[in-house]
Amino acid sequence: MTFKPVIAIHGGAGAITRSSMSPEKELEYRNALTAIVTAGQTILAAGGSALDAVTEAVRLLEENPLFNAGKGAVFTHAGTNELDASIMDGATLNAGAVAGVSHIRNPIIAAREVMEHSNHVMFIGEGAEQFAQSRGVEMVEPDFYFTTARYEQLQRAILEQSGTMLDHDAASLSARQPQGDPIDPDKKFGTVGAVALDVNGNLAAATSTGGMTNKQAGRVGDSPIIGAGCYANNRTVAVSATGTGEMFIRAVAAYDVSALMEYGGLSLEAAADKVVMEKLLAIDGHGGIIAIDREGNVAMPFNTEGMYRGVAKVGQSASVDIYR
Repeated sequence: MTFKPVIAIHGGAGAITRSSMSPEKELEYRNALTAIVTAGQTILAAGGSALDAVTEAVRLLEENPLFNAGKGAVFTHAGTNELDASIMDGATLNAGAVAGVSHIRNPIIAAREVMEHSNHVMFIGEGAEQFAQSRGVEMVEPDFYFTTARYEQLQRAILEQSGTMLDHDAASLSARQPQGDPIDPDKKFGTVGAVALDVNGNLAAATSTGGMTNKQAGRVGDSPIIGAGCYANNRTVAVSATGTGEMFIRAVAAYDVSALMEYGGLSLEAAADKVVMEKLLAIDGHGGIIAIDREGNVAMPFNTEGMYRGVAKVGQSASVDIYR
Protein backbone atom coordinates (compact mmCIF):
# COMPACT_ATOMS: atom_id res chain seq x y z
CA MET A 1 0.00 0.00 0.00
CA THR A 2 1.29 3.44 -0.89
CA PHE A 3 0.45 6.61 0.97
CA LYS A 4 0.10 10.21 -0.19
CA PRO A 5 2.93 12.01 1.63
CA VAL A 6 2.13 15.29 3.39
CA ILE A 7 3.84 17.67 5.80
CA ALA A 8 2.51 20.44 8.03
CA ILE A 9 4.44 23.02 10.06
CA HIS A 10 3.70 25.72 12.62
CA GLY A 11 5.62 28.72 13.89
CA GLY A 12 3.62 29.72 16.95
CA ALA A 13 0.17 31.07 17.80
CA GLY A 14 -1.17 34.18 19.49
CA ALA A 15 -3.01 37.50 19.21
CA ILE A 16 -3.32 39.35 15.90
CA THR A 17 -1.90 42.89 15.90
CA ARG A 18 -3.72 44.54 12.99
CA SER A 19 -2.99 48.03 14.33
CA SER A 20 0.76 47.64 13.91
CA MET A 21 0.78 45.09 11.13
CA SER A 22 3.23 45.59 8.31
CA PRO A 23 2.34 44.09 4.91
CA GLU A 24 6.05 43.64 4.30
CA LYS A 25 6.49 41.69 7.53
CA GLU A 26 3.45 39.54 6.83
CA LEU A 27 4.90 38.68 3.43
CA GLU A 28 8.22 37.85 5.10
CA TYR A 29 6.47 35.35 7.37
CA ARG A 30 4.47 33.84 4.52
CA ASN A 31 7.55 33.46 2.35
CA ALA A 32 9.46 31.81 5.19
CA LEU A 33 6.66 29.37 5.93
CA THR A 34 6.29 28.53 2.24
CA ALA A 35 10.00 27.89 1.75
CA ILE A 36 10.26 25.72 4.86
CA VAL A 37 7.19 23.57 4.28
CA THR A 38 8.26 23.16 0.64
CA ALA A 39 11.68 21.91 1.78
CA GLY A 40 9.95 19.19 3.77
CA GLN A 41 7.66 18.42 0.84
CA THR A 42 10.69 17.99 -1.43
CA ILE A 43 12.15 15.38 0.91
CA LEU A 44 8.87 13.44 0.95
CA ALA A 45 8.50 13.70 -2.83
CA ALA A 46 11.89 12.06 -3.27
CA GLY A 47 10.79 9.11 -1.14
CA GLY A 48 12.40 10.45 2.02
CA SER A 49 11.18 9.54 5.47
CA ALA A 50 8.75 11.49 7.61
CA LEU A 51 11.51 11.69 10.21
CA ASP A 52 13.88 13.38 7.76
CA ALA A 53 11.17 15.76 6.60
CA VAL A 54 10.19 16.99 10.08
CA THR A 55 13.83 17.20 11.17
CA GLU A 56 14.76 19.43 8.26
CA ALA A 57 11.64 21.58 8.54
CA VAL A 58 12.22 22.26 12.22
CA ARG A 59 15.95 22.83 11.64
CA LEU A 60 15.07 25.50 9.10
CA LEU A 61 12.58 27.08 11.53
CA GLU A 62 15.35 27.12 14.15
CA GLU A 63 17.63 28.90 11.68
CA ASN A 64 15.10 31.66 11.00
CA PRO A 65 15.08 34.47 13.62
CA LEU A 66 11.41 35.22 12.84
CA PHE A 67 10.55 32.22 15.00
CA ASN A 68 11.19 31.47 18.67
CA ALA A 69 13.53 28.50 18.31
CA GLY A 70 17.27 28.27 17.74
CA LYS A 71 18.56 31.58 16.37
CA GLY A 72 15.38 33.47 17.30
CA ALA A 73 15.05 32.10 20.84
CA VAL A 74 13.63 34.38 23.52
CA PHE A 75 15.38 35.36 26.75
CA THR A 76 14.87 34.17 30.31
CA HIS A 77 14.51 36.69 33.14
CA ALA A 78 18.24 36.21 33.72
CA GLY A 79 18.99 37.31 30.15
CA THR A 80 20.00 33.84 29.00
CA ASN A 81 18.64 31.51 26.34
CA GLU A 82 17.40 28.02 27.26
CA LEU A 83 16.18 25.90 24.36
CA ASP A 84 14.09 22.71 24.23
CA ALA A 85 13.24 20.25 21.45
CA SER A 86 11.78 16.80 20.86
CA ILE A 87 11.15 14.34 18.05
CA MET A 88 9.16 11.10 17.77
CA ASP A 89 9.05 8.25 15.25
CA GLY A 90 5.53 6.92 14.77
CA ALA A 91 6.76 3.61 13.34
CA THR A 92 8.74 2.55 16.41
CA LEU A 93 7.48 4.95 19.13
CA ASN A 94 11.12 5.88 19.66
CA ALA A 95 11.60 9.46 20.83
CA GLY A 96 14.34 11.89 21.79
CA ALA A 97 14.43 15.24 23.54
CA VAL A 98 16.72 17.88 24.98
CA ALA A 99 15.82 20.63 27.43
CA GLY A 100 17.48 23.73 28.84
CA VAL A 101 20.37 23.82 26.37
CA SER A 102 22.36 26.97 25.63
CA HIS A 103 25.18 25.89 23.31
CA ILE A 104 23.51 23.72 20.65
CA ARG A 105 22.89 25.41 17.31
CA ASN A 106 19.98 23.15 16.36
CA PRO A 107 18.32 21.47 19.34
CA ILE A 108 16.16 19.32 17.03
CA ILE A 109 19.32 17.69 15.65
CA ALA A 110 20.41 16.93 19.21
CA ALA A 111 16.99 15.49 20.03
CA ARG A 112 17.22 13.13 17.06
CA GLU A 113 20.70 12.04 18.15
CA VAL A 114 19.25 11.22 21.58
CA MET A 115 16.52 9.15 19.93
CA GLU A 116 18.82 7.24 17.59
CA HIS A 117 22.07 6.93 19.52
CA SER A 118 21.25 6.65 23.21
CA ASN A 119 19.25 4.39 25.49
CA HIS A 120 17.36 7.38 26.85
CA VAL A 121 14.56 9.71 25.77
CA MET A 122 15.60 13.03 27.32
CA PHE A 123 18.78 14.82 28.33
CA ILE A 124 18.84 18.21 30.04
CA GLY A 125 21.27 21.10 30.39
CA GLU A 126 24.97 20.34 30.52
CA GLY A 127 24.42 16.61 30.10
CA ALA A 128 22.45 17.20 26.91
CA GLU A 129 25.20 19.44 25.56
CA GLN A 130 27.94 16.92 26.41
CA PHE A 131 26.02 14.16 24.66
CA ALA A 132 25.34 16.34 21.62
CA GLN A 133 28.98 17.34 21.37
CA SER A 134 30.04 13.69 21.58
CA ARG A 135 27.78 12.99 18.61
CA GLY A 136 29.30 15.79 16.54
CA VAL A 137 26.33 18.15 16.77
CA GLU A 138 27.31 21.76 16.00
CA MET A 139 27.89 23.79 19.15
CA VAL A 140 27.77 27.59 19.44
CA GLU A 141 28.48 30.32 21.97
CA PRO A 142 25.35 31.69 23.69
CA ASP A 143 25.56 34.98 21.80
CA PHE A 144 24.69 33.06 18.62
CA TYR A 145 21.02 33.18 19.66
CA PHE A 146 20.98 36.93 20.30
CA THR A 147 18.61 39.07 18.28
CA THR A 148 17.79 42.68 19.09
CA ALA A 149 14.04 42.08 18.72
CA ARG A 150 14.04 39.30 21.34
CA TYR A 151 16.20 41.29 23.74
CA GLU A 152 13.83 44.26 23.45
CA GLN A 153 10.91 41.92 24.19
CA LEU A 154 12.60 40.96 27.45
CA GLN A 155 13.21 44.59 28.38
CA ARG A 156 9.56 45.48 27.74
CA ALA A 157 8.40 42.53 29.82
CA ILE A 158 10.64 43.53 32.73
CA LEU A 159 9.74 47.21 32.38
CA GLU A 160 6.05 46.49 32.57
CA GLN A 161 6.59 43.99 35.39
CA SER A 162 4.22 41.79 33.45
CA GLY A 163 5.65 38.51 34.61
CA THR A 164 6.10 35.73 32.12
CA MET A 165 4.95 36.46 28.58
CA LEU A 166 4.34 34.00 25.79
CA ASP A 167 6.83 34.85 23.05
CA HIS A 168 4.88 36.57 20.27
CA ASP A 169 1.15 37.47 22.71
CA ALA A 170 0.75 41.61 24.51
CA ALA A 171 -0.72 44.12 22.27
CA SER A 172 -0.55 46.63 25.09
CA LEU A 173 3.23 46.47 25.15
CA SER A 174 3.95 46.13 21.45
CA ALA A 175 1.57 48.95 20.63
CA ARG A 176 4.03 51.21 22.42
CA GLN A 177 6.84 49.86 20.29
CA PRO A 178 5.17 48.33 17.22
CA GLN A 179 6.96 45.41 15.59
CA GLY A 180 4.76 45.16 12.52
CA ASP A 181 4.42 41.39 12.94
CA PRO A 182 1.07 39.77 12.02
CA ILE A 183 1.00 38.09 15.44
CA ASP A 184 1.99 40.24 18.42
CA PRO A 185 5.72 39.67 19.09
CA ASP A 186 5.22 40.06 22.85
CA LYS A 187 2.17 37.82 23.06
CA LYS A 188 2.88 34.86 20.84
CA PHE A 189 3.12 31.28 22.02
CA GLY A 190 6.52 30.78 20.55
CA THR A 191 7.13 27.23 19.48
CA VAL A 192 7.86 25.70 16.09
CA GLY A 193 7.00 22.24 14.90
CA ALA A 194 6.38 19.84 12.04
CA VAL A 195 4.41 16.65 11.42
CA ALA A 196 4.59 14.41 8.38
CA LEU A 197 3.35 11.23 6.71
CA ASP A 198 5.69 9.56 4.20
CA VAL A 199 5.11 7.26 1.23
CA ASN A 200 5.55 4.19 3.45
CA GLY A 201 2.83 5.28 5.84
CA ASN A 202 5.16 6.30 8.62
CA LEU A 203 4.32 9.31 10.80
CA ALA A 204 6.73 11.60 12.64
CA ALA A 205 6.53 14.75 14.75
CA ALA A 206 9.07 17.32 15.91
CA THR A 207 8.82 20.40 18.16
CA SER A 208 11.34 23.06 19.20
CA THR A 209 11.25 26.27 21.23
CA GLY A 210 13.14 28.98 23.03
CA GLY A 211 10.40 28.97 25.68
CA MET A 212 8.67 32.00 27.14
CA THR A 213 9.99 35.56 27.29
CA ASN A 214 11.03 36.46 30.85
CA LYS A 215 10.61 32.87 32.04
CA GLN A 216 12.41 31.79 35.19
CA ALA A 217 15.71 30.08 34.42
CA GLY A 218 15.27 26.32 34.48
CA ARG A 219 11.62 26.38 33.41
CA VAL A 220 10.67 23.65 30.93
CA GLY A 221 7.42 23.72 28.97
CA ASP A 222 5.62 21.15 26.85
CA SER A 223 7.84 21.23 23.76
CA PRO A 224 10.34 18.56 24.87
CA ILE A 225 7.73 16.50 26.71
CA ILE A 226 6.63 13.47 24.70
CA GLY A 227 2.84 13.28 24.85
CA ALA A 228 2.42 16.94 25.73
CA GLY A 229 4.02 19.01 22.96
CA CYS A 230 5.00 16.20 20.60
CA TYR A 231 3.66 12.74 19.77
CA ALA A 232 3.60 10.31 16.84
CA ASN A 233 2.10 6.85 16.46
CA ASN A 234 1.55 5.09 13.12
CA ARG A 235 -1.68 3.64 14.49
CA THR A 236 -3.20 7.08 14.86
CA VAL A 237 -1.59 10.47 14.43
CA ALA A 238 1.44 12.78 14.57
CA VAL A 239 1.01 15.96 16.63
CA SER A 240 3.08 19.08 17.39
CA ALA A 241 1.77 21.74 19.75
CA THR A 242 2.27 25.42 20.50
CA GLY A 243 0.77 27.32 23.41
CA THR A 244 0.72 27.75 27.17
CA GLY A 245 3.12 24.92 27.90
CA GLU A 246 2.06 24.22 31.45
CA MET A 247 -1.52 23.62 30.33
CA PHE A 248 -0.48 21.38 27.44
CA ILE A 249 1.52 19.32 29.93
CA ARG A 250 -1.40 19.07 32.34
CA ALA A 251 -3.72 18.04 29.51
CA VAL A 252 -1.17 15.62 27.98
CA ALA A 253 -2.48 17.34 24.88
CA ALA A 254 -0.61 15.67 22.02
CA TYR A 255 -1.18 12.14 23.31
CA ASP A 256 -4.80 12.91 24.13
CA VAL A 257 -5.53 13.47 20.44
CA SER A 258 -4.14 10.00 19.71
CA ALA A 259 -6.03 8.41 22.61
CA LEU A 260 -9.34 9.94 21.55
CA MET A 261 -8.80 8.47 18.08
CA GLU A 262 -7.56 5.03 19.15
CA TYR A 263 -9.81 4.37 22.13
CA GLY A 264 -12.70 6.74 21.48
CA GLY A 265 -13.04 6.17 17.76
CA LEU A 266 -13.02 9.91 17.00
CA SER A 267 -11.88 11.27 13.66
CA LEU A 268 -8.73 13.37 13.53
CA GLU A 269 -10.73 16.58 13.21
CA ALA A 270 -13.06 15.71 16.10
CA ALA A 271 -10.23 14.63 18.39
CA ALA A 272 -8.07 17.66 17.63
CA ASP A 273 -10.97 20.08 18.13
CA LYS A 274 -11.99 18.44 21.41
CA VAL A 275 -8.49 18.84 22.84
CA VAL A 276 -7.83 22.39 21.60
CA MET A 277 -11.29 23.94 21.75
CA GLU A 278 -12.67 22.15 24.84
CA LYS A 279 -10.15 20.43 27.08
CA LEU A 280 -7.43 23.07 26.91
CA LEU A 281 -9.78 26.04 27.15
CA ALA A 282 -11.36 24.46 30.24
CA ILE A 283 -8.04 24.97 32.07
CA ASP A 284 -7.24 28.30 30.39
CA GLY A 285 -4.89 26.70 27.91
CA HIS A 286 -4.28 28.77 24.77
CA GLY A 287 -2.57 27.87 21.52
CA GLY A 288 -2.97 25.24 18.86
CA ILE A 289 -1.73 22.03 17.28
CA ILE A 290 -0.87 20.64 13.88
CA ALA A 291 -1.73 16.99 13.27
CA ILE A 292 -1.68 14.41 10.48
CA ASP A 293 -3.36 11.01 10.77
CA ARG A 294 -2.31 7.72 9.21
CA GLU A 295 -4.55 8.37 6.19
CA GLY A 296 -2.98 11.75 5.48
CA ASN A 297 -5.76 13.92 6.84
CA VAL A 298 -4.55 17.22 8.30
CA ALA A 299 -5.95 19.23 11.22
CA MET A 300 -4.58 22.55 12.50
CA PRO A 301 -6.99 23.91 15.14
CA PHE A 302 -6.07 26.85 17.39
CA ASN A 303 -8.02 28.78 20.01
CA THR A 304 -6.04 32.02 19.62
CA GLU A 305 -6.58 34.69 16.98
CA GLY A 306 -3.88 33.36 14.71
CA MET A 307 -1.26 30.66 14.17
CA TYR A 308 1.63 30.65 11.73
CA ARG A 309 1.11 27.44 9.77
CA GLY A 310 1.68 25.70 6.46
CA VAL A 311 0.82 22.40 4.78
CA ALA A 312 2.11 20.75 1.62
CA LYS A 313 0.96 17.51 0.02
CA VAL A 314 3.28 15.91 -2.51
CA GLY A 315 2.15 16.89 -5.99
CA GLN A 316 0.30 19.99 -4.82
CA SER A 317 1.25 23.58 -4.11
CA ALA A 318 2.05 24.49 -0.52
CA SER A 319 -0.55 26.44 1.45
CA VAL A 320 0.35 28.80 4.30
CA ASP A 321 -1.75 30.99 6.55
CA ILE A 322 -1.68 33.11 9.69
CA TYR A 323 -5.29 34.02 10.43
CA ARG A 324 -8.46 32.00 10.79
